[in-house]
Parts: sequence; C-alpha cells; structure tokens
Amino acid sequence: MGIELFKDAHHTCLAFGDLVTGSGVQANQFMIVDNGEVALLDPGGELTSTALSNKIAQYENLKDMKYLLASHQDPDIITSVQSWVTRTDATIVCSQLWARFIPHLLPSYMGDKIGQRCMPIPDKGMDIPLGNSMIKAVPAHFLHSVGNFQFYDPTSRILFSGDMGASVGGGDVSDPVTDFEAHIPRMLGFHRRYMCSNRATRLWANMVRGMDVEMIVPQHGQPFQGPEMIGRFLDWISELKCGVDLLTQQDFMVPD
Repeated sequence: MGIELFKDAHHTCLAFGDLVTGSGVQANQFMIVDNGEVALLDPGGELTSTALSNKIAQYENLKDMKYLLASHQDPDIITSVQSWVTRTDATIVCSQLWARFIPHLLPSYMGDKIGQRCMPIPDKGMDIPLGNSMIKAVPAHFLHSVGNFQFYDPTSRILFSGDMGASVGGGDVSDPVTDFEAHIPRMLGFHRRYMCSNRATRLWANMVRGMDVEMIVPQHGQPFQGPEMIGRFLDWISELKCGVDLLTQQDFMVPD
C-alpha cells in the first residue's frame, strides 16, 4: 500500500517506496489526487513502472492521470515515460530545457507520441492546475540538474524536493527524521557531490524559508517534518560547501 502523507475529503498525497528490485537505486514515487484528478511525481524507470502501476490501480484509475511531473531528467526520474504515455493520457511536465529530449526515451516507431502532451516549465516556475487546487513548480536549478524543479503542494504544505535532502541508509519515506545530527552522514557525501555549489543551496534555502512548508519529502530516504527539522536542514544546507566549491587542480589532471 502507499504511504499516506496527507488526506482530507478532496485531496490526497501518497508516497510509494521500496519498489526497486535488484541493484538499482531505491527511490520514492509520489501521487497527488485532487477531486479525482491525478498527478504522478517522478515516476522512475522501468524497474518501478509495473509495480507502481499496480499500486496506483489500488487507488485510482490510470485513465484519470492528468500529469507526469518530472523534477529533472535522471533515469530514476522519468525513463519509464514510454510505459506511461502508452497506458495513460497524461501530460508530461518538465523543465523547458529537457522537454525536447523526452522523445529520446521513446522508440522511433512511436514517432511524436508525446506531441502536445508535454508541458514545458519556464525557468521561473509555474502553477499547474489539479482538480480544485494547484501544484507549484518551484525553481531548484543546479540542485543537481541545470534545469531542476521541485513541486510544492499548497494544500498539504508538502515540498517534494527531488534530490535535495536525499539520504542513503536509515529509515524510509514513512519515517521522518528525528535526530538531525545522526542523519547528516547519510546526506553528506551525496550533497557534496551532486549539488552544484553553496551559492545555489543557499539561494534555494532562502526561498524555502519564505514558503509555508510542513514537510520536505525527497526522492530518496527520509522526509523532514515540522519547523525544527526543516529549519535545521535549511541551516545545514545553507552552509555546506559542495560541488564546484570543492574543486581544485587535482581534480583536473590527465591520468598517468
């Protein structure tokens, strides 16, 4: 079953985890439903598409899927697009930088299967209507993709943060972080390598501090819930040296 992150009479947010088998990177997938319209966030690759379809079918008809939201272009984000465009009428929503690359994930015989079913997000973000509510695509560029977006649901006050806040080991998406210091080692290596720079992480954190966020839920690992854990994460990531901050000439040398 899915993990219920939020539910009221008209609006539901569900998370699905542990669907990857074998050696693939484990990832969380998310579904938002408002008044019968469905958005699937970061649906993943073919390792998850069948299992995820079966999970979703326990709650909603696939034909009611309105959107596939892709935070960025990684294989564990959107490479199952062929399965979804053949089984649903959903619109793919992704950065304008990646929209023209999505057809590369389809075999040639499908031609322009995506066609008008791709909604490019401008760099400044946009509101995406869903039922009687909306999802906000908010900028997260260079964290870690050059065209990166996160998805904020004002109804549940959940920020689906993609790779920002991702962790390896520890609990899963059903288990919010309670000991921040113990959680840092699960995030540190990943964020140092995959986030572009402290300037980008600091600007992002400043943006989030101005939002009404109850929970930050990354694509990998545990979420941050409540003002204390969210505040501690924002303070930590604001100060973290990462990406190009750490580069030296030793990183650019011809191998012997």
